[in-house]
Amino acid sequence: MATQTRAWQRMLSGRRLDLLDPTPVDIEIEDIAHGLAFVARWNGQTKGDFAYSVAEHSLLVEALFGRIAPKAPAKWRLAALLHDAPEYVIGDMISPVKSAVGPDYGKLDDRLAAAIHIRFGLPAAVPQTVKRQIKKADKISAWMEATQIAGFSEVEASKFFGRPDKAVMEGLQITLRPPVEVRRAYADRHGALLALI
Repeated sequence: MATQTRAWQRMLSGRRLDLLDPTPVDIEIEDIAHGLAFVARWNGQTKGDFAYSVAEHSLLVEALFGRIAPKAPAKWRLAALLHDAPEYVIGDMISPVKSAVGPDYGKLDDRLAAAIHIRFGLPAAVPQTVKRQIKKADKISAWMEATQIAGFSEVEASKFFGRPDKAVMEGLQITLRPPVEVRRAYADRHGALLALI
């Protein structure tokens, strides 16, 4: 008798999330905020006393998206905040690792993102125009992270992420906070945006 491979994870909320067939009822913001606050970007290779988490990155991307698309409705700002939410389960893989894993990583990410979006009242797939704006904010965030905390020169970061408009970044600074603070900030921002939809 063959043993069955486990393809689910028990969440701190008690939910059992099936990675092969995730359902919106198994998604809780507390699990997402907690997981993302403990997932390090840049494989933890950043300056500072705390890892720069995916939750902190997501807050920055949402702020940048708001500057890029100031008239966007709250639901698309929420989509920007949740753009990396699947990483609360699958972690943050750097781009070279994603390339090595191949298309199956993208399919898993898409399944989780669809369940997360539906759970919070968004369409399963974000419209391409909005997705492009979120991606632009994501690249600006990556440039800021690269130059402020990951040891890249501006020239090197611009080669990989493009040279961002300085006006979009004005007044924004990368912050490194303890996971408990980031978790709270992420959950609070999620609640504030959800209340506007």
